[in-house]
Amino acid sequence: MNLFYQLVTDLTGLLFPNLCCGCGQPLFKGETQICSSCLFQLPYTDHHEHAANKAAKQLWGRLPCLAVMSMCYFKKGSRVQNLIHHLKYKGRQELGVKLGGLLAEKIKLNPDYAQADLIIPVPLHPARARTRGYNQSLCIANGISAMLNIPVQPKLLLRSVNTSSQTRKGRFTRFENMQTVFFLSNPSTIQGKHILLVDDVMTTGATLEACGIELFKCGIHKLSIATIAFAE
Repeated sequence: MNLFYQLVTDLTGLLFPNLCCGCGQPLFKGETQICSSCLFQLPYTDHHEHAANKAAKQLWGRLPCLAVMSMCYFKKGSRVQNLIHHLKYKGRQELGVKLGGLLAEKIKLNPDYAQADLIIPVPLHPARARTRGYNQSLCIANGISAMLNIPVQPKLLLRSVNTSSQTRKGRFTRFENMQTVFFLSNPSTIQGKHILLVDDVMTTGATLEACGIELFKCGIHKLSIATIAFAE
């Protein structure tokens, strides 16, 4: 029976191979979502080792953060872009959890993140969440939570406006668009707490800034930020 099952499994793998979300090559036994080659070759930033990293500098003078880090650099046509594309548009929720776990390994090395009380993912507007079927930032947050044992609160920070794509907009325009987008459903639950805010990609930082401002308005004590990628 075990031999038959193995034969069926091997045949299925030949006909419908599991492919790496980063490079598109078949995954070997024991690999999930991302192949070992991609894991080794991803453009890691090492932001967790340097407080004055590029992601942190994006928010200097705009938002008082205890720590800010992105795990990888994001460039068009790269493995990282492929991973983010699969996560956001191909229904690969389990990829988000895996990426969150990888991000958590970096977070563990930075003591500034150690005392975080809650993880809050950057929310999607309900209409976009219905269309996509999930929030990719929540998938990442769940991966971090599983590794660090910090609870996730996905329904505290909410999005009231369904903004259009921000890709081609500058920092000031992005921030203007985001100023009244977010609100807290139950502000008292975060008062005096250290919040870890999580998103997939940081570009100008306008979305994270708008979220952070709203969190501070509602009385949080400290804010840390972590994203999978940083777009230069």
